[in-house]
Amino acid sequence: MEKKKIRTAQSGTEKIIDSMPDMETCFDRADKMKPCPIGHEGACCKNCHMGPCRLVGKDAENTMKGVCGAKLPVVTARYFARMVAAGTACHGDHGRDMAFTLLAVAEGHAKDFQVKDVKKLYRTADILGIEFEGRPVLDVAKDVATKILEDFGRQRGEMNFIKRAPKKTQDRWKKYGIVPRGMDREIAEVMDRTTMGMDADPESILDAALRCSLANGWGGSMISTDVTDILFGTPMPVRAEASLGIFREDEVNIIVHGHEPSLAEMIVEAVSEPELIEYAKSKGAKGINLGGMCCTANEVLMRHGIATAGGFTNQEPAIMTGLIDAFTVDVQCIIPAIVDVAKKFHTKIITSSDKVKIPGAVHIPFDEHIAKDQARQIVRLAIDNYPNRTKKGSFITEKSTMVGGFSHEYIEYMQGGKYRGSFRPLNDAIIAGRVRGVVGLAGCDNPRWPSTGIHRYLATELIKNDVLIVSTGCSSAACGGAGYLTPEMALENAGPGLREVCEAIGIPPILHLGACVDNTRILTIATAMAAEGGLSDEIGGMPAVGIAPEWITEKAVSIGAYFAASGVPVIFGGESPVKASKEVTRILTEVWFERYRGAFVFEPDPEKMLATALDYIDKARAALKLKKYEPGKFTTEKVLMDMTARREMKAAKPHVGL
Repeated sequence: MEKKKIRTAQSGTEKIIDSMPDMETCFDRADKMKPCPIGHEGACCKNCHMGPCRLVGKDAENTMKGVCGAKLPVVTARYFARMVAAGTACHGDHGRDMAFTLLAVAEGHAKDFQVKDVKKLYRTADILGIEFEGRPVLDVAKDVATKILEDFGRQRGEMNFIKRAPKKTQDRWKKYGIVPRGMDREIAEVMDRTTMGMDADPESILDAALRCSLANGWGGSMISTDVTDILFGTPMPVRAEASLGIFREDEVNIIVHGHEPSLAEMIVEAVSEPELIEYAKSKGAKGINLGGMCCTANEVLMRHGIATAGGFTNQEPAIMTGLIDAFTVDVQCIIPAIVDVAKKFHTKIITSSDKVKIPGAVHIPFDEHIAKDQARQIVRLAIDNYPNRTKKGSFITEKSTMVGGFSHEYIEYMQGGKYRGSFRPLNDAIIAGRVRGVVGLAGCDNPRWPSTGIHRYLATELIKNDVLIVSTGCSSAACGGAGYLTPEMALENAGPGLREVCEAIGIPPILHLGACVDNTRILTIATAMAAEGGLSDEIGGMPAVGIAPEWITEKAVSIGAYFAASGVPVIFGGESPVKASKEVTRILTEVWFERYRGAFVFEPDPEKMLATALDYIDKARAALKLKKYEPGKFTTEKVLMDMTARREMKAAKPHVGL
């Protein structure tokens, strides 16, 4: 008997696909469409009409040239750099849109929005050198928006948030000439350098790629995170539900999908309006149920506890439940085929960005000036569609409880309270050996192998080895859907040191930090840890690793590059897209590690991913002269105190911390 192919580690998704074998999904297309072996390794150049040129054969690294004369390392470096530029453009546009929304709010043009976190606004203003004491909030907001918008068109100088990095990290960037000037400038330069007849030095091309990626990590994405917090509130821990079982047979089901939260925030408000709830009841529904998909899901989950239906590969299966009345998408990671699936059900696909139009979808272009009215329009459309329900997949009921909402600010607060917030307890736990190190688990879920499966494997194995995980994006959805994002998970699965830390602070062993742009929270957390002292005085050298085990997008490559440049080794799953060139591989791994203390490694084997991550962590501990990690054996010089102990200390010595 032929063994059944497992397409995903998500049981509900697998059941949906099994129940409808005639429906095509991304899993079927992944089986049919095999990767081009030449392009897959970065050995194909199609940057001009003399090509495409395939640089393959014996000793291609040294003997093959394209028609223009470019050698294989140049072709491969160009390919990598263009991925970085495209990913930076995606996140840069996201940050730009959020900055323009903040400006519209400040100028009174977007009255449905408001500044919800004034403290975060002031904190950002202080970083930017903007005076805020005694000034009207909206005046400060206007100055902040205007200042950060400069980062997109600046031609010379440095981007504003570069100064947030540790000084030693900044010094490395300056030494090797990779400090970004402006978002658009760096993207344009990479595209310029990598056209036919331009830069023919692979190291020079990759330096430009790093500079471009830093414009994303310490620019566009960081801007997006800060502005989103300012407008919609800085996340705090909140309970939610995850997986395809979140949909309800007797309610109108709406999905918000994509990455920009502005319209989704308005829909969150609209679905609670009594008039719309009554309208839903008039159509036979008991109420309105809102769920999320991908990173828009993470945005509304982190702030409102809205349930998530999963990550990238769950888009088509969600529609196949027959329970989705409206599926609203904004930008990034939208599978165009959702329209084809929706035609076989009753689901209305709604696009909301002029940058994302799909034939067959209803297009309602987002306008922040009338955002609430547009949200109501979408909710009414969903309600009107409810009577057309088919209910084909209503048997999917599995769902898990999860906790998300661990922003930089809250992690700082939870370690010491409002007046003593710091990263000292985490540093001490690492120094003492209770926490072996930290891993940022991020990236997409990929249909080319059992999707979410590698995320789940690494999550469980890392916490067994006392590694604290901070997760973002679809990785958070993968862990949440598996039930891994709860404090109880630490008691059942974490190693003894990590479990002790989690129990003392009251946190899960995997901290959900938000959307993929919120990887920048990891950068600011690492910076705070460096400033706290006791570990490394820069991001580089810390016992920390980034892993994107099932990555798909160019955005992921840009993220990986800015982490490597910032001093964090990163491991990407799957075969290397630069495998064709040994020289480019050497630069990404050896040269970048020597210069920046970060590296970019590709590894298809999950067990080797785990081993590589632990090896990086243990070598960093050794270089920092920390106690060698031994499970269950901790030093006793440092004591991790919970909040009760800290309050008692405060009562005994009221002057401490003031």
